[in-house]
Amino acid sequence: MALRSILRTILLLVVFLCILDANVALPIKIFNVINYGAVADGKTDNTQAFGETWKDACEYHGRSRVMVPYGTFVLRSITFVGYCNGSIAFVIKGILKAPTDPVGFANNTWIGFRYVNDLTLKGGGYLDGQGAAAWHYNDCSKNSHCSALPVTLRFDFVTNSKVHHLRSINSKNAHVNLFACYNMSISQLNLLAPRDSPNTDGIHIGNSARINISRSIIKTGDDCIAMVSGSRDIDISDIWCGPGHGISIGSLGRGPQRENVNRISVRNCSFVGTQNGLRIKTWAPSLYSLASDMSFKDIIMQDVQNPIFIDQNYCPYPPCGHQGKLRSSSVEIRNITLNNIRGTSSTKAAVKINCSGSVPCKDIVLRDIDLTYNVGHIKLAATSNCSNVFGSTYGIQNPPSCL
Repeated sequence: MALRSILRTILLLVVFLCILDANVALPIKIFNVINYGAVADGKTDNTQAFGETWKDACEYHGRSRVMVPYGTFVLRSITFVGYCNGSIAFVIKGILKAPTDPVGFANNTWIGFRYVNDLTLKGGGYLDGQGAAAWHYNDCSKNSHCSALPVTLRFDFVTNSKVHHLRSINSKNAHVNLFACYNMSISQLNLLAPRDSPNTDGIHIGNSARINISRSIIKTGDDCIAMVSGSRDIDISDIWCGPGHGISIGSLGRGPQRENVNRISVRNCSFVGTQNGLRIKTWAPSLYSLASDMSFKDIIMQDVQNPIFIDQNYCPYPPCGHQGKLRSSSVEIRNITLNNIRGTSSTKAAVKINCSGSVPCKDIVLRDIDLTYNVGHIKLAATSNCSNVFGSTYGIQNPPSCL
């Protein structure tokens, strides 16, 4: 009996020590790029120093922090790869500056993060893509030539992470690109590029889920936020968009993949001087896929060309279809609610819902729409037009509903 009691005491002590050890967090360890040879003179190539800093931080068995202090650091194409041994924060206080030459960026990426869990990217610093030289170099008046330019900040297979308090200016291509990411929070970003800069999406999302974007200012030459195939459970709130092309779902149906886009929420956003406000676009012709369960609520429009725009005949490079004959889109659009959308349109047709003849839009709900046509300082009655759409209206309908 005595031996059994002693063994029981030893076992309890071992369990207690294990629990105690598991709850003792290792101290945060800071890895400063300066200590790895980085030079903040605006001229020195710091790519190797940044890579070595990340390697040691990622291998640390505890909470690590990569520190980029104040100063200007030139950085070529680099991707920070996991999997890391603990949570990791990447803190940018200074300015990261890309080369002006658009050649030599691996995977069309300037700064990338891949296979990282529990990442925090923050710091209040600047990412300067120096895009103007690249737009001129690639003759970006032809937009297709610019698609190969590097994205400023790319996240691939990044999970349970946060990005906040950063500024990106003059990106050569999209400012932020998410692919195959899960459970990310993005907030308090300031993304800036000239109105006429090509393909400079603010945030581009594909094949990702549970993405929360909030409290950010996006002024670019393309979509403020674009969600393409495979985007789901996306929550967008408190965004200032403009200039730019608005918040877009699509283009959908261009390729053979059938990744649906669903459960999208956009609320409390302002659009100022944008080409579009809220847009869903699908290619014609296209294979079947589904865009559904979307809510757009409490939106302010100011001099927006197309405040509400569902376009199932998207074809930016005609002729489209077989021998130039346009065929219908096969992307199904259903269960879309637009609630409390108000402000001014810079064109007479403020509401355009042009759906596919073969797969009409279903369950479209317009509730309390109040949009006027702004000509100078004079507000006139706007119009709406619809085709191949089934839905319902409630409350204020200005312009009169075409459903």
